[in-house]
Amino acid sequence: MMPALMVPGHQMPKMAPLPSMLDPNTLAAFVDPLPLLPVAKSAGIRPAPDDARVRLPYYRMPIREIHSKIHRDVSPTRFWSYGSSVPGPVFETRSGEGLLVDWPNELPREHFLPIDHNLMGAEAHQPAVRTVVHLHGAKTAPESDGYPDDWYVSGKSRLYHYPNQQEPALLWYHDHAMGINRLNIYAGMVGLFIIRDKFEDGLNLPNGKYEIPLVIFDRLLTADGQLYYPVSNQPEAPWVPEVFGNAVLVNGKLFPYLDVEPRKYRFRLLNGSNGRFYTLLLGNGQTFFQIGSDQGLLPAPVESKSVFLAPGERSDFIVDFAEHRGEQIVLRNEGFNVLQFRVARAASNDTSSLPKALRPVPRMPASTAIRTRNLALEEFDSILDEPITHLLNGARWHDPITENPLLDSTEIWSFINVTDDSHPIHLHLVRFQILDRRPFDVTEYLIKKQIRYVAEAVPPDPVEAGWKDTVRATPGAVTRIIVRFEGYAGRYVWHCHILEHEDNEMMRPYEVIAGKSGV
Repeated sequence: MMPALMVPGHQMPKMAPLPSMLDPNTLAAFVDPLPLLPVAKSAGIRPAPDDARVRLPYYRMPIREIHSKIHRDVSPTRFWSYGSSVPGPVFETRSGEGLLVDWPNELPREHFLPIDHNLMGAEAHQPAVRTVVHLHGAKTAPESDGYPDDWYVSGKSRLYHYPNQQEPALLWYHDHAMGINRLNIYAGMVGLFIIRDKFEDGLNLPNGKYEIPLVIFDRLLTADGQLYYPVSNQPEAPWVPEVFGNAVLVNGKLFPYLDVEPRKYRFRLLNGSNGRFYTLLLGNGQTFFQIGSDQGLLPAPVESKSVFLAPGERSDFIVDFAEHRGEQIVLRNEGFNVLQFRVARAASNDTSSLPKALRPVPRMPASTAIRTRNLALEEFDSILDEPITHLLNGARWHDPITENPLLDSTEIWSFINVTDDSHPIHLHLVRFQILDRRPFDVTEYLIKKQIRYVAEAVPPDPVEAGWKDTVRATPGAVTRIIVRFEGYAGRYVWHCHILEHEDNEMMRPYEVIAGKSGV
């Protein structure tokens, strides 16, 4: 079985023995073509919910069980999907052009993955199968954001309005049901949502068939090709703090290949894993150019030999195959083959560009913030608390809301990470910029609740210089972001995007307040 990729500080959970598992190393590599994700098709036009005079494209995206082959030599795997594929169809839209999506729940009444009834919102009296859809990175009103408690059962549906009043970016939609979010996403409930505009069109980046969306995620697969979600060695408390798979899938396939021309390609990449971090590089050692992150384009391309992504993060990068005619180049993740590029021998007429400047990203001065919030990322191990619990600022989900920023105000949120894990922190509704990360004395903080820095602040990496919606809060450091809370008043959430942490209390509501001071 492939070893799990570990992140500094991550500890493997105490798990129950695994069943007979698939050994990917026994399978032929690169025998399946990379699936090109289907594009969502509009089912008509309907009035906007806030103004019946405005007519918007309407989509119907059923959530259902499917069976899909992840490899030529593996039996079809049971998934839960949006539409008829895993990942689901890609929504293609334009900045400022809203749309409506109906999300009918057509799933079975029983879950096929192990529910832990000790977790918040997953108590035994709750329906086993529930869902609610969150469009990650979107600026939406609260009623269309996919609040975790707004779940609905099989046979029901929700109609959501996505105004798309934001700059172009690669967003993604996924399940967000309280207490079972990690299970539903693991089952396959993931898809991409791309916003474009005229400015980006004018950059003449690779497009059409030369722009490839990629969703990468790992799963544990049994010998007969079925999803296995690990459990603890405690039958009444099956939750485990992290999950790492034995197979890394790209667009739903294991070891796929992609035929490419010797020219520039644009890849739009999402890390859709529950807990795995990726360091991706090309096997021939060539460099590529990262041009964007979570919330759109960077100010300028960044040349690199690797891309590092935490769960929930996205990367937009250009690979130029022009000098590699006839070669086979493998995209790898720290020793694991992920995807093979087969470069054609025939020349290609490449009229696309890689501009030296992309999109201006005005920096937000720290002086514009009206408030700084110090927010601790904490962990309580099994000696004190069964099972391990991850908390944000010492509070649980149902505790009173403590973060109430004022609509259209700017704040600095400082994440004080006293754990050994790197936590990818995601805020709904907003985009933000990373200010810096600065190491501090964790022991002194735990004893005195005082921050004593032990080194100078480190600015964000060049590939983090754009707009973000998910930030890696590194262990033993204070990670500062600056956020403008604009768009809508109402209740949203912020959480760790390691899904096992999120489902076990590492998620908190926050409320954007209009008409009075934030508290």
